[in-house]
Parts: sequence; structure tokens; C-alpha cells
Amino acid sequence: MNKNLLVILAVVVVVGLWLMGEYNGLVTQNEAVINQWAQVETQYQRRFDLIPNLIESTKGIFEQEQEVFGKIAEARTRYSGAQGVDEKVAAAGEMESALGKLLVVVENYPQLASNETVLGLMDELAGTENRVSVERKRYNDTARIYNTSVKTFPQMILANLFGFDEHTYFEAAEGAEEAPRVDLTTE
Repeated sequence: MNKNLLVILAVVVVVGLWLMGEYNGLVTQNEAVINQWAQVETQYQRRFDLIPNLIESTKGIFEQEQEVFGKIAEARTRYSGAQGVDEKVAAAGEMESALGKLLVVVENYPQLASNETVLGLMDELAGTENRVSVERKRYNDTARIYNTSVKTFPQMILANLFGFDEHTYFEAAEGAEEAPRVDLTTE
């Protein structure tokens, strides 16, 4: 064999191994983002499973808050029918807004706030909201690592070549910076 042919073959093998390693790295990071989104969805599902119990335990105490219950039901329906991350994030934002209003309602009804069932469910809901927040942060952290790989040279060449696209970050819903307000005055 020719010495030049061996050098060329060695370079091709080294480049091939490098490309394989980079490709596998992108696949691994992409799967990590997908897995982390699944963790966010698991917490959303926990929330959506808990909310009907909370609503049922509070319905009889105040009938005039049917609007809040209706918005929670609508948001739950939208989430279960959502396609893709963006639609699910929007539906989850609607749920958070409705839950914020429900929390204000519960705080303003002393007989409701002292009910043991409601207190237990509210604690579960607060814990779930904390879990959702943690999982969202982990998702964004994982997506950032992956997105950085997809955008930096030389991985961006492979990412474009093999169709690795950026993942969307989870962002707060518009208006989330304002605390929800519920007017409980009867006129």
C-alpha cells in the first residue's frame, strides 16, 4: 500500500469518528431536551389531575365563583387537546392565570380556607406548582445547552445537515408579572 493512501485513509477514519461522535452528541442532547419536556408535562398532568378534586371540594361553598371554575375547565380542555410544545405552554399559562384567581378566592373565604380537605388540596397544588417551576427551569437549562450546540461551529454544520433544530424555551405568559385580582364584592 502506498504511504499517501494510508495517510488519507487514516484522516478519513479520524474525521468519520469525529463526525460520528458529534452526531451522537447532538442526538443525546436532543433526547435530553425531549425527556425534560416530558418531565414538565408530567407535572402539568399532576396539576390537571389535582384540580378537579380541589374544585369539587370548593364548589358547594361558593356558587358565585363559577367563572373561575369555568376558566379552569376550559384551560384543562385546551391543554389536553394541545398539539406541540407551544400550544401546551399557552394552555398551561391559561391554567396558571385561572389558578391564581382561585387562590385569591380561597384566601378571601375564611370558611373555605379553614376546611381541612381544601387546605390539603391547596398544599398539594402549591407543591405541584413548585414542581412545575423546577421542571420548567430544568427544561430551559437543557434546551440552552442543546441550542448552544446547534448554533456553534462546527456542530452547527452537522445540525443543519441532519435537521437538528433549536428547541423553544419556556417563557412566562404575557401578563404573568401582574398578580391576579379577583373582585368578590357583590353588587
